[in-house]
Amino acid sequence: QVQLVESGGGLVQAGGSRRLSCAASGRTFSNYAMGWFRQAPGKEREFVAAVSRGGGRTYYADSVKGRFTISRDNAKYTVYLQMNSLKPEDTAVYYCAAADSIYYSGSYDKGDFGSWGRGTQVTVSS
Repeated sequence: QVQLVESGGGLVQAGGSRRLSCAASGRTFSNYAMGWFRQAPGKEREFVAAVSRGGGRTYYADSVKGRFTISRDNAKYTVYLQMNSLKPEDTAVYYCAAADSIYYSGSYDKGDFGSWGRGTQVTVSS
């Protein structure tokens, strides 16, 4: 497994931006497709975005498409989530995750991700 640590969360006003980072250690980072999920109070953990092992393919939930951008730097063992035009409904704990399969092809199912960070809180005020 790969170990993951998120950072970059905090309080931001609606309409603002925030960049989350997820630092990986352990196994070879470029072997894993990476994803971001989020969980708001009282709700299920939901898919936000994912990026393929090489960074060439990205996948987004409809709720964030056009506002969020996922990217990765394999040399730095880091995946990013740039969040723009933030809304109060984006308030959640954001989790970084590594896909189990080298054949990951865009699944939104959290069951397809085997390694998880502890999360970072993002709060968007109105």
